[in-house]
Amino acid sequence: MKTGGQLIVDALETNGTDRIYCVPGESYLAVLDALHDSPIRTIVCRQEGGAAMMADCHGRLTGRPGICFVTRGPGATNASAGIHIAMQDSVPLILFIGQVASHAKGREAFQEVDYVRFFGDIAKWVVEIDDAARIPEFVTRAFSVATSGRPGPVVISLPEDMLTSLAEAPEAQHYTPVETRPGEVELDALEGLLNKAKRPFVILGGTRWDAPAVARMRTIAEAWSLPVGCSFRRQMLFDHLHPNYAGDVGIGINPKVATAIKQADLVLLIGGRMGEMPSSDYTLLKSPYPDQTLVHVHADAGELGRVYRPALAINASPAAFVEAFARRKPAAGPVWAAEAAKLHAAYLDWSTPPESGPGTVQMGPIMNYLETMLPDDAILTNGAGNYATWVHRYHRFRRFGTQAAPTSGSMGYGTPAAVAAKQLFPDRDVIAFAGDGCFLMNGQEFATAVQYALPIIVVVVNNGIYGTIRMHQEREYPGRVVATDLKNPDFAALARAYGGHGETVEKTADFAPAFERARASGKPSIVEIRLDPEAITPTRTMTQIRDGA
Repeated sequence: MKTGGQLIVDALETNGTDRIYCVPGESYLAVLDALHDSPIRTIVCRQEGGAAMMADCHGRLTGRPGICFVTRGPGATNASAGIHIAMQDSVPLILFIGQVASHAKGREAFQEVDYVRFFGDIAKWVVEIDDAARIPEFVTRAFSVATSGRPGPVVISLPEDMLTSLAEAPEAQHYTPVETRPGEVELDALEGLLNKAKRPFVILGGTRWDAPAVARMRTIAEAWSLPVGCSFRRQMLFDHLHPNYAGDVGIGINPKVATAIKQADLVLLIGGRMGEMPSSDYTLLKSPYPDQTLVHVHADAGELGRVYRPALAINASPAAFVEAFARRKPAAGPVWAAEAAKLHAAYLDWSTPPESGPGTVQMGPIMNYLETMLPDDAILTNGAGNYATWVHRYHRFRRFGTQAAPTSGSMGYGTPAAVAAKQLFPDRDVIAFAGDGCFLMNGQEFATAVQYALPIIVVVVNNGIYGTIRMHQEREYPGRVVATDLKNPDFAALARAYGGHGETVEKTADFAPAFERARASGKPSIVEIRLDPEAITPTRTMTQIRDGA
């Protein structure tokens, strides 16, 4: 006989959980008590949204479900931001929520929420435990659901009495991973389409990739001389300095890449959903019937034909697909080989940052410095905002497992993601990029980095505005500024107040020594860049946007 809390921890251990991210609550004290005697590390966070985003980053970088525990009511609703990210980004995550006791349900008891209804549209599966003896079954099923097909978040509601009551239950068993593989018929069909094509283009996206799969994709690109693009915030799926890399297919796409995709006679989409952002509002690939011959490879059959009607649908995970197709070779030298080289040259030009711009701090030279200084295995995290353009366009990702950023465009992600990434990979550099507005949404997780002695570096690009919203505001309603100005703290002083290291950059030349001091400090650090709000994009000023130039 064990308590429900003990059964949950046992099931987590059996399924390979090594750490959980949480904000404690009295609604699941029995689980916390069981964790006291468990080898599972308990990482206490400062807000449930940050905890859920850490769990998302864990799932994103490992392919194994990130585990998050929060309390009922406001704890659960705070965590919903991370659940939405994991759902739209296809990331495996399991959120456990303390719930009111069974006898109080339906009475609008203290902090009561119907989680099945609340999370129904933003989670892959939501369940509430009503029999403690079934806890091993439900936890193991949660791991399977979170990782199979299109991965996503699972939410488990835990009524307080289910955690304290004693139950006799079978021992939990490890979940069975579910793999989907391509058939020989589909591979033959794809080979035939490629041999007939004159202007193919490959787009990589989604999850369920790993380092061996990325290496096999490189082999395929070389054998077939294929130009390869990476979907929005999936840039770590292909080496940016490889001669077959054409560029990212996301917000602010290189016009030459957009033209290549629109004029392609065959588009091979592997792993991604090609949603609104990477498709440039469904214009690169028209929905539901693309102009190009579309081959869509996806692990979830429900995604094949959901938005685009493919000429060939292959129900397979990216890893299984590239493993199978890597054995296929072209019948003759591809006629499009020169096109891949042209697109890569266009990418190198596109990803070279400008040297000048408004104000005393220039982001172009800063990005150049980071490119020469950061090792290939450095992990970069970020949330959302115009500042992220500098990372997505000008950082050349070289290796798998080096990017954590929400394709859902959620602000506040970078700092908690960096905390999780540094815990997972303590020997690697972890750099979080954040705008001033983005940082202050979950910046309190910097305290978590200090608590666990995780020397992340947060680069806060401070321009005193909600930059993306101001940019759109000035374009649509020139000169009518409302709700986009910000009054910020001294971020370097804030870092020191938390017990970390702080630096302020007001001139371009200040950045390199400030960054090196932060790196040498051995502490969690904030490097604040005070950027002129005129420098709203790498190529256009705020005045130009306001004037329609």
